[in-house]
Amino acid sequence: MWITSCLETVKTPTVVALGNFDGVHPGHQTVIEPVWLAAQQFRATCAVGSGAIAPVPTVVTFHPHPREFFTGKRRDLLTPLAEKVAQLKPLGVAQLVRLPFDHDLSCLSPEAFVEQILVRSLAAQEISVGENFCFGHKRAGTAEDLRAIAARYDIPVHIVPMYTLDGERVSSSTIRDYLQQGLVRPAARLLGRPYMLVGDVVKGQQLGRSLGFPTANLCLPEEKFLPRLGVYAVRVWVQNEAFPNALVLPPADPARQPQPGVMNLGYRPTVDGSQRQVEVHLLDWAGDLYGKTLVVGLEAFLRAEQKFDSLDALKAQIQQDCDQARSLLTTSP
Repeated sequence: MWITSCLETVKTPTVVALGNFDGVHPGHQTVIEPVWLAAQQFRATCAVGSGAIAPVPTVVTFHPHPREFFTGKRRDLLTPLAEKVAQLKPLGVAQLVRLPFDHDLSCLSPEAFVEQILVRSLAAQEISVGENFCFGHKRAGTAEDLRAIAARYDIPVHIVPMYTLDGERVSSSTIRDYLQQGLVRPAARLLGRPYMLVGDVVKGQQLGRSLGFPTANLCLPEEKFLPRLGVYAVRVWVQNEAFPNALVLPPADPARQPQPGVMNLGYRPTVDGSQRQVEVHLLDWAGDLYGKTLVVGLEAFLRAEQKFDSLDALKAQIQQDCDQARSLLTTSP
């Protein structure tokens, strides 16, 4: 996938899905689908040797998130860049354009945004957005405004209705709310997959090893959105060593089987920890994980983080956590 933040290096012409797409949940996927279909239709109908250039299926998003730009507060992401790319690839997206959201872009009128960005820079042939999409200065432009303005340039706009599941709106904010409460299964239902933490294994204090439960300490992207602090039953995939520099998320690579595990997310109050850490204990693993990338899928919230009176009490609780996780992971699909 071609990734760029510079409009001068965009591959054109394009068919464009516009939005933030944090999470790449099923609602986002319905917005992206018309882009892939348009590119496929072009290839199916364009005569060989005609000289026509096939449009590039493109997702256009904003970096930083507009809300982060206006508030000055970092907005943690369900899918940081590497995860977003890994989720977009199976959808047929060939290009990701991360528009730098700055003062100049925020001041563009809806008409100027279409003319300067979509027409001139992206050479968009078709556009797809969700029905709640807003753009331009002070979010003045609606999806219907986009359709009307783009029509002046003979560019069709697909306006995709809000996606619901069993009557519930599927949105990134709702998924965040569930995760903040430790409700990982409702979050997974809306995401269409377990919520995942992806990070490299780094050396820690090896306290878990001394207790008989060796853990892999994960270094996550700084902007990764974290769920409620506590202990989780998880499934863990070790990054495919055949493609060490290409993140492949399950189930895209069905040959990779997950390992059952327990994850602790928190400050380790029993040992007076001062920094938030993500530690994963694999229930059926023997081997060196240092330097490897782990994909950790959250399956169930087991308990909140707590401080124990002694290391023996902590050790006993960890054993209970492992037993509970094994039982849950064995009985759930």
